[in-house]
Amino acid sequence: MTIILLFYSIIMGFLGEVPALPILHETIRNLYFHVTMWFAMMIILTAALVYSILYLANSNPKNDLFASEAVNVGLLFGTLGLVTGSIWAKFTWGAYWVNDAKLNGAAIGMLVYLAYAVLRNSMDEEQKRARISAVYNILAYTMFMVFIMVMPRLVDSLHPGNGGNPGFGKYDLDSNMRMVFYPSIIAFTLLGVWILQILVRIRLIKQKQLIKNFK
Repeated sequence: MTIILLFYSIIMGFLGEVPALPILHETIRNLYFHVTMWFAMMIILTAALVYSILYLANSNPKNDLFASEAVNVGLLFGTLGLVTGSIWAKFTWGAYWVNDAKLNGAAIGMLVYLAYAVLRNSMDEEQKRARISAVYNILAYTMFMVFIMVMPRLVDSLHPGNGGNPGFGKYDLDSNMRMVFYPSIIAFTLLGVWILQILVRIRLIKQKQLIKNFK
């Protein structure tokens, strides 16, 4: 299903009919990639938050494993979202990066999650690392949502749906685009879950191999 939806999203994303809009023109096709990757990132980071809360509740090492790998997958999609967003900004706003509240908030949010990875690697004791990482992950998620969802709505922003600007769904996202946009969100989210499962399996195999070597 992931592969089918990804092929559908990519093919229709480049070849499907889109509305002729001033300034945006054909760059509106990036909506199928940039925005949907960020949706997938937010869903996966939410899953990481849930696993961190579960770890604090029951101290199950698998919950910590899923949380840490989910953050890694979220960072992957966040990085891809920043890259595709910068390319879009170049063709619509004239520069790869502008002084925009949501852009700056997204960059700061990514740095907050990068600090999560640094924090985990700085500790050797497993239970201590897992517990501190879980607490930090909850704080990181809260800060990230403030940076990308709350602050851009309080100040002027070039992003649609922020700073008084209407969102795409207000008038630009017609029925043809919705038929690609929503499947694309599902496609990238499923891709993220797929990558997450592979990373977790690799980590489990490595742990079993270490135990086997130790014996």
